[in-house]
Parts: sequence; C-alpha cells; structure tokens
Amino acid sequence: MQHAAIDFRNAAPVIGLKTTYLNTLDLSIVDASFDATIDALLSNGRQRVHFMNAHCCNVMQRDHAYAMAVRTADILLPDGIGVALAAKMDGKALAANLNGTDLVPALLAKAATQGKSVFLFGGTPGTAEKAARTLATKIPGLRIAGTRDGYEGAQNDEAAIAAINASGADIVLVALGVPQQEIWLHRNAHRLDAPLSFGVGALFDFLAGNVSRAPAFVRKARCEWVWRLANEPARLANRYLVGNATFMARAARKAVSPARMARRFLDVSVAASALVLLSPLFLLTALAIRVESKGPVFFHQTRVGKNGVPFQMIKFRSMVQNAEDLRATLLDTSDRDGICFKSRNDPRITRIGRFIRRASIDELPQVWNVLRGEMSIVGPRPALPSEVAAYPARAYGRLAVKPGITGVWQVSGRADIGFDQMVDMDLAYASKRTVLLDVIIILLTFRAVVSGRGAH
Repeated sequence: MQHAAIDFRNAAPVIGLKTTYLNTLDLSIVDASFDATIDALLSNGRQRVHFMNAHCCNVMQRDHAYAMAVRTADILLPDGIGVALAAKMDGKALAANLNGTDLVPALLAKAATQGKSVFLFGGTPGTAEKAARTLATKIPGLRIAGTRDGYEGAQNDEAAIAAINASGADIVLVALGVPQQEIWLHRNAHRLDAPLSFGVGALFDFLAGNVSRAPAFVRKARCEWVWRLANEPARLANRYLVGNATFMARAARKAVSPARMARRFLDVSVAASALVLLSPLFLLTALAIRVESKGPVFFHQTRVGKNGVPFQMIKFRSMVQNAEDLRATLLDTSDRDGICFKSRNDPRITRIGRFIRRASIDELPQVWNVLRGEMSIVGPRPALPSEVAAYPARAYGRLAVKPGITGVWQVSGRADIGFDQMVDMDLAYASKRTVLLDVIIILLTFRAVVSGRGAH
C-alpha cells in the first residue's frame, strides 16, 4: 500500500534539534539534551516520534513495514545502552539517553504549562486510564483529552482516529508495542489533528504500576537492566541480553564489513585521483563561469542522502545566479515524466552551463562529497527534499544506499529515462550492488559522457 500523503520529512531536520548519523545503525538519531529535545518537540509543528533501542533495530532487520515506519519518522530518539554503544563504535558520544519513561513525563510537564492536552491510546483494557490518572496526579495542570485501550479500541482505525480527533488532543501517545505502534502511526499519523505523536512502548504499564521501574540511583549507576531482569526474568532476559547481544554483533559486522571497506576504498581512491588529475580542468571551468556571469563558481544545494539524511551537494554553477527562485515558474515545462524536474530548454542555463552539463563537468565537484562520505562514486542520484516528499512508498528504497555521482540511470540515458524506470533501476542496483558492479558502471560512465545522451 502506498501512503503518498506521508512526507519523508527526515530530509528536513527539526529546527534547533541536533541529530547525528550513525553508520552502524544506518539511522539519523537525535543527539541533544533532554531540555533541548523537549523544547524542539513542542515548538516545531507536526512531528512523528519513535524511540530506538537495540530491540527496535533487531526488529527492523526482519520487518519491512516497521523499517519503513522508522525510516519515514520525523524524529528518532536514542533509548538504551545498545544505541549508545553503537554510537561509540562510530566514534561518537550521544548527549543523552532519551528513553521514553523519563522523557515523555518531562515533556508533558512542559506541555501542561503551555495549556496542551494529551490522548493515551493503547495498553490492556484499563491501563491507559490508570496511566492517565498517574500523569494527572504528578503533573499539575496537565489536560487529559482522552484514553482508548489497545485491544477492542484499536480494532478499527477509523473509530480510533475519530475519537482521538474529537478529543482535541495536542499530543497523542500510542502504546501498542513494537512494531505495531510505529506501523499504526506510519499509516495514520497524517490523519491525526494532533501535531505531535509518539510510539511509547510499555510506558503506560510503568505509569499504571503494572511493571516496576528502577529507582533513580540504580538508573544513574547504569544498572537498570539488573532491576528489570529481577522483575521479569524470562521475557526481559531474552529482550535485553540476547537482544542487545544480537544487535551489537550485527552492528559490529556492519561497521567492519569487508564489502563496506572495499566500497569505501574504491570511493576514496577514485575521488582523490579525480581531484588531483582533473585540477587543471577545475580551474579552467571556474574561470569560464566567472567570465560569463556574476555569482559564485560553485552551487550548493540541499539534497537527500542515505536514509533521508540531508547534505549539501556541490556542483559547478551552470545557471544564472537566481535559478532557484525561478524554478517554480518552470515546473510545467519539464520534459521528464514523473516527479523530478528536467527541461531541455531551461532558460536559466548559461552558455558555459550548457557545455559543462553536456560534458558532465558540472558534477565533478561532487568528488568532495564522496571524500566527506556523503556520497559514493556509484549510486542513485540524490533527490531534492521536495521530490522525496512526493515519493510513492516504493521509491523510498532509493534511499537505502548512498547517492552517487554516477549510476545505472546515468549510463542508461539519464534525462531520457522516466521517473518510474529510474526507480526500478535504482532499486535493482541497491539490492544487487557489488564492488565489481560499481567498477563496471564507472567504466560505462566514460562512454555515457562521450555520447552525451540524455545530458541537459
């Protein structure tokens, strides 16, 4: 099923909220303090939020629907030691463990001061009501908009959404458990009037007193798992010990994967060699651009990278200085079927621009993006955030790998290839890619550049 109304909004980071991309998880995770996170969540409009721990990452490996829900979420919050260790494997230290049991009550306390209300959806019959009473007692002024259980109350999406919207809630907490709650929100969050929605796992059970929570001094000693194991040995031993071990083993393999290392070696070798060997061409191109028109030599533009992480792509400027301002007026002149805009007679292109585009010289500065690790030599072309926001669900698969300077699309006709066919090519590449295939595509790229087919 396609969910065209749901934007891939990870391409546009939340204002004021720092995130960091973890290679070991292939995810962009919030890297901010409790206070900074709460302030950003309450002040940035519509957001779909999920907590990520080792168990969640393991589920992603076997559940495609859940993986899509996670990758299209607005915000992913680090929850637990597994994610913290994964960050350390990337040479990073996250600012805080933003687990839901601590963060959500603190967020609701701040929301209460702003007059906002919350709806609790999920849990066994009676659990949401008990959790709501606990919150109302502990947080003076908090408005409980309503509750609904996760059994009969969750059988009918239409009825659940109608009840939540009728309540006028500003915040919706969904406690259906992983992966059901994330999938439910992926399917329905855009239909909720509430701007802020969370998947909160077992939070209602903690608040209702169904399960125990480690006291503060135990949590601060980083021994919370001991307390939890003492309370629920069988289920939690499997989830926290076996689950974390499985997750960390997978993360370690990913971090030191021979294929990953070989591909990165190829990228760095080709990019560095191109930077040195083509430096005279770079200089001549820069001079020609400056002679013909005013403005910078290089053009920086936000594009969407692997797993929706935005980055600044670099090109030689081939258009007039105010080209971005003129783009909206030219969308109807696109020569290409589908979402991505391409016009053979684009009036914004300069004379030098037409030449460097046909010769693919304008793309060469992206070797710097490759050296920075934002792109690969071979991969799907990086899309604009506005294009990704309009993707059908199947096209999200293009974002499973790093974008490239060249790829199957480029060596098969470039702009002469329609959007749907381009997606098919990119999905096939993402599922079958090897270092040998990358080398073959690099060699075929030279033929494509010489022929100039589809380049405009």
